[in-house]
Amino acid sequence: MLGFAPKTVTKDLLSGLPERTRKVLTDRYGLSPKGESRTLDAIGKEYGITRERVRQIENHGLSIVRESETYTAHAPTLEDLKRVLHVLGGVLAEETILEHLPKHESERNHIIFLLTVGHHFNDRREDANFKTRWHVDEQLAEAVERALANLYEAIEPSQLTPEEEFVEHFAKHLKQEGVKNRPPEVLVRWLLISKRIGKNPLGEWGRIESPHVRIKNTRDFAYLTLKRHGSPMHFTEVAKGIGALFNREAHPATTHNELIKDNRFVLVGRGLYALKEWGYEPGVVRDVIRGVLTRDGALTREEIIDRVKRERYVKDATIVVNLQNPIFVRLPDGKYSLLK
Repeated sequence: MLGFAPKTVTKDLLSGLPERTRKVLTDRYGLSPKGESRTLDAIGKEYGITRERVRQIENHGLSIVRESETYTAHAPTLEDLKRVLHVLGGVLAEETILEHLPKHESERNHIIFLLTVGHHFNDRREDANFKTRWHVDEQLAEAVERALANLYEAIEPSQLTPEEEFVEHFAKHLKQEGVKNRPPEVLVRWLLISKRIGKNPLGEWGRIESPHVRIKNTRDFAYLTLKRHGSPMHFTEVAKGIGALFNREAHPATTHNELIKDNRFVLVGRGLYALKEWGYEPGVVRDVIRGVLTRDGALTREEIIDRVKRERYVKDATIVVNLQNPIFVRLPDGKYSLLK
């Protein structure tokens, strides 16, 4: 993607600096063969100077580089870097840049140095809402960040949306900010700037604080497994599904224990679990019958069996036995109702 070797360019740009200044920049940006960047304090202790003095040397060194003939000679190089960033979207999270541009791991620090020294590029440091990002267009950066903030506010707290649909939703917010007709892959890169929006392992987007997006434990993997399956599953199937979908080992007994503890799941049969959001109410068969009669009024035995079996995988006889509970009463017309 880049038409130049980043290491060669940084070596040229640093070549005209005084030795200590060159060493400070090399250490600060991790431009040595080891690729290790050092703090202001560590460098200051080595030279017996304050961290603020190190910062001054660093900033002065960058200014010397920008005013040098070597910098002018590398103008086409920096224009090429600007072109690549523009193609990728014009405003990008630093981690996205480092994912796309370096051909080798050892080039990462050199690219960050070129972005820092190049007058074409502006950075915004990480804050509560956004990751560290770079841009080549100030107005575009502002518009993208406003659209991301508005998108976050429009998302329900636990909402999950497939990527294609989520990108379309984002495009509408961008259009309101005057940004139109950008390729979907660019919009996905812009989404990655936000710290409040994220994608789960199944490629569904939502608020990052949602347990359905920021996956932490077996329960969350179980939720996504059931959601992808779309119907109740035995806990042993859930454990196998976690392994198949996420390449994560899940012991059946452990999975069963986690499902029992989480109110997102409802036990609907012997070892069978469903998601509460599908309309299943928690409780034993007696509780389901009570809910059905509360909702629908007096019903015949057959009607009760039919409705309960929509929510529980149990035998007819189990439902009939539960109807003998004193909280239910059989009316003269043969229907059942709740005891008043």
